[in-house]
Amino acid sequence: MSTTADIDTSSPERDFDVYSDEYIQGAADVWDELRPECPVAHSSHNGGHWMPTTWDDIAAVAYDTETFSSRDIAVAPTPEGVGLLTAPPITSDPPFHTDARRLLLPFFGPTAVDAMVEVTRSIARERLDAIAAETGTDGGGVGVTDAADTYSKHIPVRVIARILGLPESDEPKFTRWAVDVLQSKGDEFDRRADATREVLVYFGELTDQRRQERADDLPSKLLDMRLPNGDPLANHHITGASFLLLLAGIDTTWSSISASLMHLAMNPADRERLVAEPELIPTAIEEFLRAYAPVTMARVTATDDAEIGGCPVAHGDKVLLPFGAGNRDPAKFDRPDEVIIDRAENRHFAFGLGIHRCLGSNLARMELKVAIEEWLARFPNFELATNVGRGGVEWGGVQVRGPRNLQLRVGI
Repeated sequence: MSTTADIDTSSPERDFDVYSDEYIQGAADVWDELRPECPVAHSSHNGGHWMPTTWDDIAAVAYDTETFSSRDIAVAPTPEGVGLLTAPPITSDPPFHTDARRLLLPFFGPTAVDAMVEVTRSIARERLDAIAAETGTDGGGVGVTDAADTYSKHIPVRVIARILGLPESDEPKFTRWAVDVLQSKGDEFDRRADATREVLVYFGELTDQRRQERADDLPSKLLDMRLPNGDPLANHHITGASFLLLLAGIDTTWSSISASLMHLAMNPADRERLVAEPELIPTAIEEFLRAYAPVTMARVTATDDAEIGGCPVAHGDKVLLPFGAGNRDPAKFDRPDEVIIDRAENRHFAFGLGIHRCLGSNLARMELKVAIEEWLARFPNFELATNVGRGGVEWGGVQVRGPRNLQLRVGI
């Protein structure tokens, strides 16, 4: 990224690339640099886009559904003339969005999530047994594991697969799809498109099967639902919604579990406190979500030319909403770049805000809580293996950003 001496500070144009290693490994540093001197910045990289970095500006765009459309939520550019994915409710604008979201909410409410707690706990324990065996810690030894790969990614994929009625044997396929769609680089359109087609074909075939014979799963229940006007849900609605729930349900929670474990590995005082005070884990999780919020969403200026924070934005321009930047805005949070695990006031928007606030937030919080509880119960003492790879941790992804390689030394 260009230094202040290299740029015209009166212009919103800045030389930052969200797919660069500088941004992926240290997005918070980029936000902190932009926020005081160019809070609404424009980059010509990746097809060109705007990026607000303050709480107020991000919230203003997210809430203004008349000016900023959700028809293209992808950070990566879509080639001209290519049709956009329909994945209701996240790709929908009002009024259809309201109907599509209302159909899914009961499946992710407190009662439904409570029913998944023990399933989630059994998955976590199974993975921890495997890690203990692989590292030799079950015999009293010390070992290193890539926790992002051996632990974090498995919990959300298996939980959401159970909700969607999908076979656990397809887990590697689901994970590959999430990586290809959400972690690919800006210029890897074919990779994203191929994976997207595979997912839609998969759920199209599943929907056809469920149409012939129902099961106790979400696609079957969606087939029996009706929109307010009495119409059944179209196949593309069911497959698109299933696509959204599978991929978003995997990558976001995978990233958040890994970031939480990374923090505890690097901050032994916080780790020791949570071991001693497990009742503090839910509060700590909210702080991990704030500080390491994984998601960046996009909007498109749908109406006439608009403005964000006084900065003119043209019709059709893409706007990125890095929720993590808003969560580190010093105008909203005291000591925003510090992780304070007992932070009392924490109105973060790691799950987004406005009409597209994550409908799976209850599920994600439960998965995070169980994952951290079970990890600390099994490995109360662990640390970052800084002698492995890039200092033990390497971040990846932009749409959903998190530690993709997390080398933890366990059994110490």
